[in-house]
Amino acid sequence: MSIGRSIRLFLVDGSSNGLLTAEIMNWTGHVLTGPRSKLAEVVRRPECARTGIYFLIGPDPDNALLTRVYIGESDDVAERLKQHNRPETPDGRGGKDFWERVCLVTSKDMNLTKAHAKYLESKLIGIATAAGRCVVSNGTAHDYGALPESDRADMAYFLDQIRTVLPVLGFDFLHEARRAPSTLPVPPVADAQGFEMSVPRHGIQAFAKEVDGEFVVQQGSRARGSWIGGISGYQGLFEQLVASGILQADGADHCRFAEDHAFSSPSAAASVVCGRIANGRTSWLVQGSLQTYADWQDAQLKADGAPAE
Repeated sequence: MSIGRSIRLFLVDGSSNGLLTAEIMNWTGHVLTGPRSKLAEVVRRPECARTGIYFLIGPDPDNALLTRVYIGESDDVAERLKQHNRPETPDGRGGKDFWERVCLVTSKDMNLTKAHAKYLESKLIGIATAAGRCVVSNGTAHDYGALPESDRADMAYFLDQIRTVLPVLGFDFLHEARRAPSTLPVPPVADAQGFEMSVPRHGIQAFAKEVDGEFVVQQGSRARGSWIGGISGYQGLFEQLVASGILQADGADHCRFAEDHAFSSPSAAASVVCGRIANGRTSWLVQGSLQTYADWQDAQLKADGAPAE
């Protein structure tokens, strides 16, 4: 059973669009985030004079549907951020143009050393790359495995807290999607309901589970081979999944999911599977029944004593 945790958020200037700090009870870490437009205020903060890890976050210039992230470390984060704010040179050096927000992680007790920061940077680059939720600008991470065993244990805990607090701030690029089992169909389990949808006349059949608030379509699920609907944001998502190899051609008229993929909603998943706008609340059925996702969800609400509309 998961144990709850308290995260303290503080709006530095009282604005939801300004600087924000975050702390977890009994964690020495301290998180500061803000928009690039507030960079002058960020670099004046005392945290920026410490050793720390920072993230530069913004839309990917090559695909606006994707997020691009640069992960760095420094003994003087303020000076490093000033360098990143300069115009980017043709060789990619100097500043970085893409980022719109910055997130800085330091230690309140100032016991984070340069070696710790390099180790964390390396691990975070690897985690972000493996999660596949963003484009990582760093390239290959260096291996800083020479840290003493006790320090590595401390940094493992530090990493866990970073991965806990960043999604609360709206940064999910370190969150690895929990995957459904690799064998079709989805076996029923206690903590995740299985769903299926099919369009027999088009040879479409897909399986999914809802896990941690995400709708995960399972590897091997069959989808339409191309987008046939009108212009939609889901069309861009469909094309992005094809370009990334998550959706791979399976004959002339179909694609298959080469791996499990987490969607933000059942409708996003249904639209990609069908190649057109689709209502996931009615398209997905509880596996082995005719109960729609919407009816299943209403049943959960009634079971909890909440009135259903």
